[in-house]
Amino acid sequence: MEQITVLGAGSWGTALAIVLADNGHKVKLWGHRQSLIDEINTTKQNKKYLPGVELPENIIGTSNLEDSLEGVQTIILAVPTKAIRDVLSEVKKIVKNQLTIVHVSKGIEPDTLLRISEIIEVEMPAQLLKDVVVLSGPSHAEEVSQRHITTVTSSSKTMSAAEYIQDLFINQHFRVYTNPDIIGVEIGGALKNIIALAAGITDGLGYGDNAKAALITRGLAEIARLGSKMGGNPLTFSGLTGIGDLIVTCTSIHSRNWRAGNLLGKGQNLDEVLANMGMVVEGVRTTKAAYQLAQKYEVKMPITEALYDVLFNNKAPKEAVDSLMARVKTHEMEDLVNIMEKR
Repeated sequence: MEQITVLGAGSWGTALAIVLADNGHKVKLWGHRQSLIDEINTTKQNKKYLPGVELPENIIGTSNLEDSLEGVQTIILAVPTKAIRDVLSEVKKIVKNQLTIVHVSKGIEPDTLLRISEIIEVEMPAQLLKDVVVLSGPSHAEEVSQRHITTVTSSSKTMSAAEYIQDLFINQHFRVYTNPDIIGVEIGGALKNIIALAAGITDGLGYGDNAKAALITRGLAEIARLGSKMGGNPLTFSGLTGIGDLIVTCTSIHSRNWRAGNLLGKGQNLDEVLANMGMVVEGVRTTKAAYQLAQKYEVKMPITEALYDVLFNNKAPKEAVDSLMARVKTHEMEDLVNIMEKR
């Protein structure tokens, strides 16, 4: 059994700490708020993020980053995308040995347009970085923490690293597959949050299941179109980190992106929504990045563009949906038809 450090004591970091602890590993759970860490250590609960869940005894909370990194070779990076650079800038000042870094956040950095694995490779000196692994898939922290059956994907440029993380996490409740397509896995995991925001908006507007089914289906087409252009394997988007993650995020009340979209559809503005959520809504930031990526790669992403207008150009949600429905008619399999016509 190993000593593993989880950086980020939010809902997802805590849920993954439970999985690791169930597998017999000693887990240090780092968070920057001392009051939260004290609660974890004294009550074995994280009431703010996972109320009612008892934490195993082999999870030890700490707010001291240096203490959390002592003697570890593997860290789970479970902080929001916008905090990753700041956290890693402190990590690299402390560690002396090479690390395997497993990131579990789902986002793309606006302006730089870097995936999270690329941010890690930029921030961490090569001599301190052994491998970067992505752990992603349809997995709500609330259900994982209660040992509900969950399946995810471990992906890395190095298959041995992906398999190592597979072995670290896999158990009877938490099944882990491997996939060498790190680009597709990261893009699918990040962009599904955009579609979940849109699905929440249509629910908030009262448009029903037909509209949601259309958004999920056409949203997957957008994700695969951009992801393939960026070098991802098209088959990845039909797997756990594509359609699997998309379904769960667009249809569950556990999804903070769906909940945020739902509030937007019901008439709240973005600032009100983010204030009410109390947690990071990754899809907002990712919408900006995906909008920029669509322009860079000259890829059509009408749902992303409509959501961008709602979030950043004050367009009314109903007006954005109406504009999607008024688009020029086209083939459902437009990309395939274009390929066939060129032949």
